Amino acid sequence: MGKGGNQGEGATERESPMPTFSWEEIQKHNLRTDKWLVIDRKVYNITKWSSRHPGGQRVIGHYAGEDATDAFHAFHPDLDFVRKFLKPLLIGELAPEEPSQDRGKNSEIIEDFRALRKTAEDMNLFKPNHLFFLLLVAHIIAMESIAWFTIFYFGNGWIPTLVTAFVLATSQAQAGWLQHDYGHLSVYKKSRWNHIVHKFIIGHLKGASANWWNHRHFQHHAKPNIFHKDPDVKMLHVFVLGKWQPIEYGKKKLKYLPYNHQHEYFFLIGPPLLIPMYFQYQIIMTMIVRKDWVDLAWAISYYTRFFITYIPFYGVLGALVFLNFIRFLESHWFVWVTQMNHIVMEIDCESYRDWFSSQLVATCNVEQSFFNDWFSGHLNFQIEHHLFPTMPRHNLYKIAPLVKSLCAKHGIEYQEKPLLQALLDIIRSLKKSGQLWLDAYLHK
Repeated sequence: MGKGGNQGEGATERESPMPTFSWEEIQKHNLRTDKWLVIDRKVYNITKWSSRHPGGQRVIGHYAGEDATDAFHAFHPDLDFVRKFLKPLLIGELAPEEPSQDRGKNSEIIEDFRALRKTAEDMNLFKPNHLFFLLLVAHIIAMESIAWFTIFYFGNGWIPTLVTAFVLATSQAQAGWLQHDYGHLSVYKKSRWNHIVHKFIIGHLKGASANWWNHRHFQHHAKPNIFHKDPDVKMLHVFVLGKWQPIEYGKKKLKYLPYNHQHEYFFLIGPPLLIPMYFQYQIIMTMIVRKDWVDLAWAISYYTRFFITYIPFYGVLGALVFLNFIRFLESHWFVWVTQMNHIVMEIDCESYRDWFSSQLVATCNVEQSFFNDWFSGHLNFQIEHHLFPTMPRHNLYKIAPLVKSLCAKHGIEYQEKPLLQALLDIIRSLKKSGQLWLDAYLHK
């Protein structure tokens, strides 16, 4: 129970002893209309302020009633700047007799991980190589130029059109990985510059929304593979994932689709449709509903540039079909790469693990090679990226051996596999979950 003092939002730090709270009291404040969290043993009331949180109110709300220290450090490269926003929200601190971790989390793992983060900082692994990112931008622009020149020089026949479509799909995929870097604030020291370039790349080069991506993707990082918190595992009844969900669907006799065949219809409605149908619709509607006019203007600039470039060769309808064919190709690339690290791992309800453990059970790696690094935008180092989301991707391989050592010390599995196996495991995982659903549907 809280001891003494003001429990309202916005209490300021005093010279006199601050109110102290137990974890039991803090955990009661995990509602949509009443949210407290803990950072470095300080207790903050974020109820009203969460709606103004730049990363979205859901991602910060997912830590209501919990210790958010490691998540706070993981997402914010400029801690001094962010702490200015925290100060007015301070309402107290943990009682002296309370542990720093909630719900019996392993303090040794937590302290070892924080020491690992300090080591990464000492090794300058959060320092970006600006030439690396400049070359990525250059190779994307080069592909856009080659695509236009191919049609301009060879005409709009089937072969030049197909070649151009594959070049542009490659450009779009690589722009997707690059916007991911800026969205995670991993390129510039100042968040503002990351945000500006992020809007340019995701908006002008891809026709999407930076704010839509931020609000969705940060939730995924905060609570990966957690139902009701990670939007990436919200499958709208199209697929059942992991072990818990298919069994629950089976017990309740839910059969929106024949889930025992989901590993087969995945090829028809997963990779082909995610970007050209679901994401494209969701992005446009989100910008309009939220009145996000800046992102909408950036997206319009992409579509304007695309149609000005290709309508002279294909006409209005032909350019529209061409655009969606490029999206169709890119969608395959995106789905296979993003799902090979997550869908095969544990997917379950909230179990309140520490930051290190929660990321390890939800992510796996793919072996390093020049091609794998380029093909996946270095998301083959998914474990390290999830542990240190603001670390520039070209440094992830440097921290990987230390992460492996920490896993070995605490008996935590560190999964790394060849690319082909990782891709095939997606299908195996869907088949396994579908069979769990069928068994529960028929026999429970």
